[in-house]
Amino acid sequence: MKALFYLAVLLMIAFEVANVYFIMPLPGSQQLNSIELAYFLYSWRWYIRIGLGLLVLFSFWRARFKRVWVPLLTLLPLAFVAYQFNFKMTAERMFIQPTLVMNSSQHNEVSLNRVVLGVSINGEASAYPIQYLAYHHQVRDVVGGQIVMVTYCNVCRTGRVFDPKVEDKNETFRLVGMDHFNAMFEDSRTRSWWRQENGQAIAGPLKGKVLPEVPCTQMTLKQWLKYHPNSKVMQADTTYKEEYAHQKNYENGNKKGKLTRTDSTSWKDKSWVVGIQIGPYSKAFDWNELKVKRVLNEHVGNTPIVIVLAKDDKSFVAFERPNLEKFSMRNDTLFSQIFRYNWYGLALDPGMSNLKKVNAYQEFWHSWRTFHGDAR
Repeated sequence: MKALFYLAVLLMIAFEVANVYFIMPLPGSQQLNSIELAYFLYSWRWYIRIGLGLLVLFSFWRARFKRVWVPLLTLLPLAFVAYQFNFKMTAERMFIQPTLVMNSSQHNEVSLNRVVLGVSINGEASAYPIQYLAYHHQVRDVVGGQIVMVTYCNVCRTGRVFDPKVEDKNETFRLVGMDHFNAMFEDSRTRSWWRQENGQAIAGPLKGKVLPEVPCTQMTLKQWLKYHPNSKVMQADTTYKEEYAHQKNYENGNKKGKLTRTDSTSWKDKSWVVGIQIGPYSKAFDWNELKVKRVLNEHVGNTPIVIVLAKDDKSFVAFERPNLEKFSMRNDTLFSQIFRYNWYGLALDPGMSNLKKVNAYQEFWHSWRTFHGDAR
């Protein structure tokens, strides 16, 4: 019975570690295809804890220790591990949601050189600095009368915006951890786990469902306000001043941490790519090549597209190429063989249609390759 007591305590410690290990970026955890095991452990955590706790009590009672304080001392490591893994190392306690403040462009205090995710719906526009999103991972807002869930995973360098509807009901989400280095959210109703990179439920009752995506564009705030002068801008929540300071150099690729650093050469795990998915086809384009050429006339599947980088080396957009035309750019003006467009794809010649935008994402190569395949 004494051996059973100590074994039960060790199993409780092992469980508390495993319950967090598979969904946090701990050594080796994110290389495993373990999401089903992680979801099982998490979903049944209280039943497992109660069962092991009863085993500890039963074996302690039957063992009749002469020195009671000796086995009780073994509970101290259990208490320490349980506290650390449930109150210090969980994602929702490490990355806390802000009090969202959106100011008009006239009262904005964010530097115009900061990179933002921009959203425009029904004639209204809002911009969300990556410096803040990289810490919070998600903010919830209303743009043009539509609820939006603005998300960012700094380990994958992925910015996505979703309509947070689950089975036609507006849902709230909490950050629960990560899988293959990508953030995961849990909805409050079904407790399903959703991948941030593509909005897909990967575990739980709604596995296989996908959140509707809301188009967004990544560019500097200066470039965004050039085309959306009346946009609202997310401001800093001063509660998290220290956390924002840690993300200050992230958007420029100057962070040194193992998870968020940048490879300056092409096609390494932490190299930047522009990823585009059109229907069943996906393709990644080298950011270094885009910086040199400024304009890439390419195809994704059967769709001709063009990717354009602004002079600031940060802002980029992508469009479909009508009639297989090839584009060039001079002074942020796009030229086809015949017609002209501004950098944002708006026609400058009378009677011409604007270019059709294509969702394009800046992302680490390891992330795009993991979730979209090796096409490049």
